[in-house]
Amino acid sequence: MKQLLLDIVAPPSPSLGNFVTGDNAELLHVVGELATGQGNECQIYLWGASGSGRSHLLQAAVAAATACGLEANYLSTSAVADEVDRPIDFLAVDDVDMLDPNAQINLFNRINSVREGQGRILVAGNAAPAQLALRIDLTTRLGWGLVYQVQALTDADKVQALATHAAGRGFDLQPGVADYLLRHWRRDLPSLLAALDTLDHYSLATKRAVTVPLLREVLRAE
Repeated sequence: MKQLLLDIVAPPSPSLGNFVTGDNAELLHVVGELATGQGNECQIYLWGASGSGRSHLLQAAVAAATACGLEANYLSTSAVADEVDRPIDFLAVDDVDMLDPNAQINLFNRINSVREGQGRILVAGNAAPAQLALRIDLTTRLGWGLVYQVQALTDADKVQALATHAAGRGFDLQPGVADYLLRHWRRDLPSLLAALDTLDHYSLATKRAVTVPLLREVLRAE
């Protein structure tokens, strides 16, 4: 398998500012309030398909909470059993659909603590609470707060995001570049933006414009 030059540039760190909103404006607003200690909500559950931006939002929320001076943590499934019980201002728990029985109990207890006024929590999974193959008492508690489906970006949203990102780097996105990336590269937005960054680096190094032929050359690089 070919070694792709596009692996050189890592995607940017998730933030609420670089989350491309699409049809998720209300969701982004309430997550920002939750993370920064504003508003009355103490618990939100997010669900959506793989690549919809769930993990981006959770990690961005933790970054926003930390920037406000709050103690915050992002937990993947492997860490929930050990870390979820630790008192903290803001906790984000990802991929709850993958939790083992012990981690489910710990998350159940943590949500109870949050409802009693001990911190705030943002949770994400691949389906709505009632559709998760978890303990019934846990799925019930996951539905206690606000529940939002993260709406996946359309291809038009992604093309616009790529054009905006290119403009921010000081170049115009030539016709066809975004469409070619969508057809021939990973389709999640962080990977697409990282690809565009690498393409820009290669363009500057070779003193050539960012065009489809240049992109094709980069994708085929050994």
